[in-house]
Amino acid sequence: MKMKRHYRLFLACAFFGLLATTISSCSNDEDAVEPVREGIKRSELILTEITGESVEAHGDHFHGLDAGTEGDPVVISFNEKGDAVENGHLHLEADAAYKVELKYWDYNDKEMQNEITASKTNADQYKAFLIGGDFVLNPDSQTQSGAIFQPRESTYGDGTAVDGKYEVTGILSYFTVGQDNQGATKQVTYVLRKLNGDIKGKIERTDWNRDDYEATFSGENVLELTFEIHAEAGHIH
Repeated sequence: MKMKRHYRLFLACAFFGLLATTISSCSNDEDAVEPVREGIKRSELILTEITGESVEAHGDHFHGLDAGTEGDPVVISFNEKGDAVENGHLHLEADAAYKVELKYWDYNDKEMQNEITASKTNADQYKAFLIGGDFVLNPDSQTQSGAIFQPRESTYGDGTAVDGKYEVTGILSYFTVGQDNQGATKQVTYVLRKLNGDIKGKIERTDWNRDDYEATFSGENVLELTFEIHAEAGHIH
């Protein structure tokens, strides 16, 4: 009889032990918190055509942009990998000027691009490039009909003025394909790069399309956004 009582006691203990483990496991599953994801969740490049008699390409930059009139924006949307998920194939007017604005969000849906230009100290670490496309650059064009990509912020987030062409980052830029580059579809990548040391002050306006930019301007890429451009003569709808 004692052995039977001990055996029943053993089974009861085993059962309640198993029940407690199961409850604890279920409770842990319900209370589990999703790990915080770091990095960039999504990005946008917003292209807006700028028109006006004063707007013209000149060497490695534009004239008359501030007096231009803005058209309707086109938004290219990118996923976390930098792949275009909307408007990834653009039809652009070859000789038109386009304002290009970058926006991107982290996994908490916090808009992040303004942190880059919050102050000169922050902005000095970053520069945008537009890689690929095998463009004829405007300074190399015999007819001033080549491509220009001109970063052009005017103030930092703290209200101080951006001083000259070396301080700009490319969070806000202006771009033209140029008639020399119309025709075939071009695959390009907008790159936001975090630079090492004081390299930014050595980047010229014509360096935006260099295929050796990684070796020449050391650092790491924060964003790589890939899309296609097809430039045509005449007005594009």
